[in-house]
Amino acid sequence: MTSTNNYKKKLIEVAIPLEAINAASAREKSIRHGHPSTLHLWWARRPLAACRAVLFAQLVDDPSSLPDQFTTEVAVDNERQRLFKIMEDLVLWENSTNEEVLERARAEIRKSCGGKLPPVYDPFSGGGSIPLEAQRLGLAAYGSDLNPVAVTIGKAMIEIPARFAGKEPAHPSARDRNHHRNAEALAEDVRYYGMRLRDEAWKKVGHLYPKAQLSPAQGGGSASVVAWIWARTVASPDPAFRGAHVPLVSSFILGSKKGRETIVSPVVDRSSGTYTFKVKNADISKEELTASSIGTKAGKAQDFICLLSKTPVTREYVRDEGKAGRLGARLMAVVCEGKNGRIYCNPTDEMQALAESAGQQEEVALARETFLSGSTPTRAMITGGVCSAYGLSTWGHLFSDRQILTLGTFGHLLEALRDEIRHDAIRAGYSDDVTPLRDGGSGAFAYAEAISVYLAFAINRSADRGSTLCTWDSSPKMEALRNTFGRQAIPMTWDFAEGNPFSTASGNFISNVEWVTKVIEKFVPAAAGVERQMDAQTVEYPDNVVISTDPPYYDNIGYADLSDFFFAWMKRSIRSVFPDSFSVMATPKAEELVATQYRHGSREAADRFFLEGMREAIANMARQSSSDFPATIYYAFKQSEVAQEGISSTGWATFLQAVVEAGYAVVGTWPLRTEMANRMIASGTNALANSVVLVCRKKDEVAETISRAEFIRALKRELPSAIGELQAANIAPADMPQSAIGPGMGVFSRYRAVLESDDSPMSVKAALQLINRELDEYLGGIQGEFDADTRFAITWFEQHGTKTGEYGSANSIAQARGISVESVKHAGIVESSAGKVRILGRDELDADWDPAGDGHLTVWECCQHLIRALETDGEHSAAMMLKKIGSEKADAVKDLAYCLYGICEKRSDAKDATSYNALIAVWTELTRQAAAIHDTGGDRQTRLDL
Repeated sequence: MTSTNNYKKKLIEVAIPLEAINAASAREKSIRHGHPSTLHLWWARRPLAACRAVLFAQLVDDPSSLPDQFTTEVAVDNERQRLFKIMEDLVLWENSTNEEVLERARAEIRKSCGGKLPPVYDPFSGGGSIPLEAQRLGLAAYGSDLNPVAVTIGKAMIEIPARFAGKEPAHPSARDRNHHRNAEALAEDVRYYGMRLRDEAWKKVGHLYPKAQLSPAQGGGSASVVAWIWARTVASPDPAFRGAHVPLVSSFILGSKKGRETIVSPVVDRSSGTYTFKVKNADISKEELTASSIGTKAGKAQDFICLLSKTPVTREYVRDEGKAGRLGARLMAVVCEGKNGRIYCNPTDEMQALAESAGQQEEVALARETFLSGSTPTRAMITGGVCSAYGLSTWGHLFSDRQILTLGTFGHLLEALRDEIRHDAIRAGYSDDVTPLRDGGSGAFAYAEAISVYLAFAINRSADRGSTLCTWDSSPKMEALRNTFGRQAIPMTWDFAEGNPFSTASGNFISNVEWVTKVIEKFVPAAAGVERQMDAQTVEYPDNVVISTDPPYYDNIGYADLSDFFFAWMKRSIRSVFPDSFSVMATPKAEELVATQYRHGSREAADRFFLEGMREAIANMARQSSSDFPATIYYAFKQSEVAQEGISSTGWATFLQAVVEAGYAVVGTWPLRTEMANRMIASGTNALANSVVLVCRKKDEVAETISRAEFIRALKRELPSAIGELQAANIAPADMPQSAIGPGMGVFSRYRAVLESDDSPMSVKAALQLINRELDEYLGGIQGEFDADTRFAITWFEQHGTKTGEYGSANSIAQARGISVESVKHAGIVESSAGKVRILGRDELDADWDPAGDGHLTVWECCQHLIRALETDGEHSAAMMLKKIGSEKADAVKDLAYCLYGICEKRSDAKDATSYNALIAVWTELTRQAAAIHDTGGDRQTRLDL
């Protein structure tokens, strides 16, 4: 085993352009068309930008490790900045298929790896982001997961495109059979055969999706239906209306565009115990809109109101009726396509009867008894809402008869379509090799299976948009169908929307095919890819492999329980393609490495299962991975836990404990943020970063044991310079505690053990607390380097904030610093009168302040004026201010911002903390802009070179 002290450091072990990576990762949230997240739903995917950047920095040498080439600190810094520029280009979404940018990155990796690129392995590949980005960088990509849905997604992302890259389209209408790059031909065939599948399905079930007849007021004639809006119903609990089903409705609002509001208006005939639904889109009062917004709910309560008798319908009653299988459904409205937007029509008995007629088909009952018979999750399995409590206890319960018949028809026809694709591929020049896809086949038979995998994804997308958990979004900008998985839960819905898969509106089958093809078109299979169904504790890796992985976090997401929704439909669509994966009843649960209490009997047993399993999995990585490269492990923070316990939270400490006990030394930690809409919003966020990348090296096998006192001395010796480097890299104050864990844990984890006074080994949690303490001491120690007036202001702010305090107390603090209160007042920092002192707020500062003309200049003033300029007038104005302050004071201003952020955090002053965090977050950009401002002659005219 290689010593952790004797290796060539990689870029990720020293410095990375964190702000650029985080900004690109956050921006990915708004990217839709072509992004791999739209190929098939998977939960908690890692941003591609972050994966790409981490892999690059993990493989490329840091210039400080090349003293023969870079002989001075200036040369090292210049080279590092050159590599940063490559990374800044690399993380941009627009460059994800830019061969010039990608090849620049690949060239750097080849140079650092002696021309021989190592393979990358992710043993928890999940949604496939890490292997995909490894492949994009020209590295052989390997991934594995226990979940067959995740494995199939991985195969579709890295294995199938690489195998058929550069081939020509198989379909007979292809006009151009030349010059197809990457997976373009694959995408073209998926699009063509997706249309074929849709056309054949229409022949079978199209009669169940008729057009609606419009009234003369709506223009007459017929219109294609976008969706049918249904209400679940339950027998009225009032004996006077025994047998009559009444609707359970969350909202009667269909459309809320101003001037075009549309509602469902119930028309009740209590004498006959009946009701009908009418669509109303004119003369709607505010009172009607307000009442419609709560449907038949009892105000804000959890109960409903019986439409016939006005008596309460309790949730307990609904649960009992649901579990007894006695919930029904009533059509409320029909949504049609119109030239100028949606047209809402009254429901008809014929429309309802036609939908219900699908239940007479034998296939529907068979589907519910076979591949849809699996159980839906209970509240013990997942958080965030479950429908099983109301009787929707199997996957078949989540779909209407018409939905099951239609989705099943797509799956059935897909089997027949595979044979057609195979024959077309043979005619197009593919070999008539019958080796299946799962065995490495690349002929016509395997190609037909590959196309069917992507079409199965389109069917799964249609299932996500085609269950009775889908609802109608009536908001002004939408008026569209919501999907099943709006979050990581399967909550109950009362009024639901049944979309038309043969329409042209969102959620239709062809649009789902198009979502899939747009992703395939952007694949860059620059190396081989392999995805396997294996558990992480026992999987065998290729030789000299580099590890980068994103393990499941503790108990955040019930991946297996949720993914059974898709697994059920995949069994129908592609069971014959991957029989080993889809011949079982459900996805593996017992072996899934999450701390799920219901599976293990208690929280303690679940925690123990997770810790032991994670330790085994990480030990397996450490045993087989290359010693030439660090491993990177992503950790997703559970914000609620951190809010309660701080940075040394139980989950975080438990995870780090597993890493250290598995044989790794943690040599770096980088906080990743993925929720920023833009830089200023991001910098205004004081919450902990969403996740952290741990950079790990194999621990020295002859590592020594030290005492607690020796560990603390080592921290005091090594941590200050490391924190100084992090500050120099402009790590935001909110991210500093997570970033400082890296060098701190680097000290802790390089030893075999750190012994407490009773000779027991120190826990990671205790080490984290000591690291945090040293960080606080370091940031507090910065104060000694400021001018006396600034040091007074820091102490006063720490004690009083911006509130008023006694003059005597202020005078004591000032005298201890060799100055007077009058000095601080003269500096423009405080106001002093009537025996009281207070710090001036930023809005009270002189708007015409110029540091060049200030005869009593302090770091405090410079910092506050700089923040004021940033918050009031933006980055340009702040850069101008920074230019005036000058480089001599700039570093001190940044140090003060770190110091004051820490004080604000302790005072729970979120508003001021945000301001200081914001300044550091944009510091790199401010210094860049300030450097581009040039003085012209004697006049202080400026030019900003953007």
